[in-house]
Amino acid sequence: MAQVCQVTGKRPLVGNNVSHANNKTKRRFNPNLQEHRFWLETEKRFVKLRVSAKGMRIIDKKGIEQVLQDIKARQQQEEETKE
Repeated sequence: MAQVCQVTGKRPLVGNNVSHANNKTKRRFNPNLQEHRFWLETEKRFVKLRVSAKGMRIIDKKGIEQVLQDIKARQQQEEETKE
């Protein structure tokens, strides 16, 4: 499964490890992803999302219902641009 937050869209970044001798080797900076179940009161069921720690804070602030609406709207917008 891709290392992408379903709420914020955060993805891995690429950078360098830099040693004391200033040798550079490639590395990845992965987002802090957690798989978490959220309870939907309106549908009386759980929804499992793969979200970053920042994404969980957004859900706490806006609410799971609003965040799911935003995700669905973003998916519809992406489908329209592909056509």
